[in-house]
Amino acid sequence: MIGRWTRLCLRFRWPIVAFWACVLLAGGYGWSRLGALQSNTFTVPGTDSERARSILQRHYGDRSDGSYTVVFTVRNVALPGLLPRLQAVVDRAARVVPTGRGTALRVAGAHVVYGDVVSTLDLAKARGHADDLLRALEPPPGTRVYVTGAAAIQHGLDPIFTQDLKKGESIALPIALAVLVSVFGLSAAVTIPFLFAGATIMGTLGLVYLAAHRLTMPTYVTNLIFLIGLGIAIDYSLLVVYRFREELSRPSPPPPPAGRSPVPAPRENEIRKRHEEEALVRTMQTAGRAVIFSGATVAIGLALLLFMPLPFMRAMGVGGFLIPVVSIAAAATLQPALLSLYGERGTRRFTVLRGRIGRASEDGLWSRLAASIMRRPLPYLVGGAALLLAAAVPAAALHLTPGSIEGIPRSPQAIRGFDILSAAVGPGAISPSQVVVDTGRAGGVDTPATRAALERLVERLRGDSEVAGVFFGPGGRFVDPSRRYAQVIVPGRHEYGEPPSQRFVHRLRGQIIPAARFPPSVRALAGGGPPQGVDFLARAYGAFPWLVLGVLALTYVVLLRAFRSLLLPLKAVLLNLLSVGASYGMLVIVFRWGLGKDALGLYQYGQVEGWIPIFLFAMLFGLSMDYEVFLVTRMREAWDEEADNARAVARGLERTGRIVTAAAIVMVAAFSGFVAGRIVGLQQFGLGLAVAIFVDATIVRAILVPSLMAVMGRYNWWLPAQVARVMRIAPSPLAPTSNPSG
Repeated sequence: MIGRWTRLCLRFRWPIVAFWACVLLAGGYGWSRLGALQSNTFTVPGTDSERARSILQRHYGDRSDGSYTVVFTVRNVALPGLLPRLQAVVDRAARVVPTGRGTALRVAGAHVVYGDVVSTLDLAKARGHADDLLRALEPPPGTRVYVTGAAAIQHGLDPIFTQDLKKGESIALPIALAVLVSVFGLSAAVTIPFLFAGATIMGTLGLVYLAAHRLTMPTYVTNLIFLIGLGIAIDYSLLVVYRFREELSRPSPPPPPAGRSPVPAPRENEIRKRHEEEALVRTMQTAGRAVIFSGATVAIGLALLLFMPLPFMRAMGVGGFLIPVVSIAAAATLQPALLSLYGERGTRRFTVLRGRIGRASEDGLWSRLAASIMRRPLPYLVGGAALLLAAAVPAAALHLTPGSIEGIPRSPQAIRGFDILSAAVGPGAISPSQVVVDTGRAGGVDTPATRAALERLVERLRGDSEVAGVFFGPGGRFVDPSRRYAQVIVPGRHEYGEPPSQRFVHRLRGQIIPAARFPPSVRALAGGGPPQGVDFLARAYGAFPWLVLGVLALTYVVLLRAFRSLLLPLKAVLLNLLSVGASYGMLVIVFRWGLGKDALGLYQYGQVEGWIPIFLFAMLFGLSMDYEVFLVTRMREAWDEEADNARAVARGLERTGRIVTAAAIVMVAAFSGFVAGRIVGLQQFGLGLAVAIFVDATIVRAILVPSLMAVMGRYNWWLPAQVARVMRIAPSPLAPTSNPSG
């Protein structure tokens, strides 16, 4: 089937190239307009925090993620008439924000005054008005003003994301070029992976741009697509181009029999073209097939994120899922079309210095390693497994946060305003808890029982050690016009994602609100920043076990078809779990314990953002499987030829050692682009990806896979006929025990 498809692509190679050129241009257009549609919004449908947010938006005109906090620093808050003048400044400036209105200012110490500009805008739209609001604020002489809050902070981070992306590309692209030159030498073939990567990245960004009109697309997605897409695309193209050159090295058709006249030049061109076509078909049937299966394993894990009950995770899943899907489409169409156009001449190495650099060696490192593992597989297996288990143990100390403002640069004015307010009031002032009381009927707030319960609630809140202040009144922004709803605003002493804030939410819901003794018909909902963060983690990790089971099951089925083996997919799944565990462990070692943070220029932060372990698992389970697929498919080819397990394992390691190492270097370089950035969440994500790929390409692929396969012997290749019929693939009977290599 792949052979017929490849021949069809060769027939229409020019239309295919033209199509992908259009994809490249359209994707670039979408990318240029994607930023305005992106924002990091952590809504949690079906929870109390989401119900509270909805009530505040509909009945108060107050959407927390679309609001701003205005911070003034003054010489002395006691100056006569200062507060009314500042209030007038805020009320006047709020008009530049659609649906915006100023709230009453508050005093925070002797030199800080702050208040909110609330609106019903969503975060993506509100961030676009942050600069307008800042320019409209004209404080009196001697007063400085800052605009902070979720919308302003996100707006301030936009240029940082762009700068970090450029920095990541400046790291990944030169390394990728150096690796490609080391593999292909001086050859036009070096340009093929970059053309492939450009088409797949822009194609993915174009689709994400369309999806962003229906989904709230996180700001992380653009960096993710560029750097992960770069690593995947170059890896896939590198492996296919390398195999194509290998297939071209096979003998050409024999020359004409002696005594006959020489073949005319057109006939020679025809023979050469036929040789290139057959080499390309064999390439796509082997390396191309492996790339498609590898991309499918990546897509499976990320596709399951689409079923997570959280809009943020689903949107991240859309962006991530489209990367391998577009890569698979390009690998099946654009890649053979490009190779056909380049041909043997376009992929040939130009010799500058004669020697053995870049050539496979039958007695090189990988051959010697394979021979050593085949002689003593158990010591290699035990040692490699022990090393990975030791790296995974610190994962037990992983602490999660729904998010943080601490792990970002302090230079944007929105962050400076946040820091000033945090020093005066506490980090929780920007994202306070909001207790929304729904009495169920108009005027219900004024009933004696409800008023008494509200008083008890305020009293209990003021007595909690985490509470920095309690704001409530009989009217204004605290009671809606119908007087059905009331809200109590509770800034905390810690940022909304820190452990003390999370513990406060549990006390608020489990002790403080019940102790207020609201009437049975009245419902009190804990919303705002800390409760929403707690709900996000609870909902995400309530669904995570099902995600894990789904990824394991579907990956096993895909690999069973790829390897035509009952046990090899199980082995691959177990080893991948070790790689993911080691990745989690390194997050704790580096970010929580601070090992190597100075050398790497990273934050030391005690928590890991809650989306990262889930997204790491979904992506790593596919990415780490790539090299397993490339290695084992070469072993499978050798087994099908000779039915000798020891030779099959050794030959697979020899044939893939150098090229898979080169591919891993490209992938690790791409992920290092995240680590080189200045956002702690992306640093954590990039380090986790880089560690897992490094571990997979070294310990797992070079040591554990061949040693375990040497121990399993002939059982590696066993696929009973009954299972093969169900999977609609050829069976692989168990080799006889008399086989000395089994």
